[in-house]
Amino acid sequence: MAILNVTPDSFSDGGRYATPATLRPRLEQLLADGADIIDIGGESTRPGAEPVSVEQELDRVMPAIEQAVALGARVSVDSRHPEVMAAALAAGAAIINDVNALRAPGAIELVSRYQPAVCLMHMQGEPRSMQQQPQYQDVVREVSEFLLQRATICRDAGLPAEKICLDPGFGFGKSASHNLQLLHALPQLAATGYPVLAGLSRKSLIGHITGAPVAERLVGSVALALLAAQRGARVLRVHEVKETKQVLQLWLAMEAQGQPSQQE
Repeated sequence: MAILNVTPDSFSDGGRYATPATLRPRLEQLLADGADIIDIGGESTRPGAEPVSVEQELDRVMPAIEQAVALGARVSVDSRHPEVMAAALAAGAAIINDVNALRAPGAIELVSRYQPAVCLMHMQGEPRSMQQQPQYQDVVREVSEFLLQRATICRDAGLPAEKICLDPGFGFGKSASHNLQLLHALPQLAATGYPVLAGLSRKSLIGHITGAPVAERLVGSVALALLAAQRGARVLRVHEVKETKQVLQLWLAMEAQGQPSQQE
């Protein structure tokens, strides 16, 4: 899942792809690099971010969604607002990626009607305050219980289980320790049978451990993507598609060598 932020204030690429002159070349590059999904977002959810109006978000995401669909991309809309979700689905988006796990009034009814694939994410608090001393008794248990509860609500509304993906929400109301605990425990979440999404690209966890600024987190991002895949993540939400795909290809090739051949 390739990240495409059409916002002026996202933490690592704000403003870079918000104009027609930069948008189409970026879409074409992501597809050429091997993106299976393009995740388009028009509201920054970085720590401390202020919310934007639905009208602003629509103005930002709709041109990008329409262009991506026209290029044949499988499009995900990264939004927590049902009005934006509905417009995106009507324009050809296939996936709703919601940091709020479809808790907004009308969101469940919307996905029940349209039947898109959904990514349900855990977030403690709101973007503007979520990193102000997040606390858990047991972060793995609490995040897992929340996500499974939201998945059950979606299924009760008529959405098939195979259309539901779970995202523990790395960096969304979690300390570095919480993020590491969740990464270590990904096999438990994967064992629920739902596909797991991991979004670790350029996150502050990398800076916390290595000291690298946002612009120098490529290696850390690819390393964490590989670790997440090895622990059962099925969808990797990344900025660097080509580099991540190359690492995964090498890992999978190595794993294939360890499998018995059919002749054996």
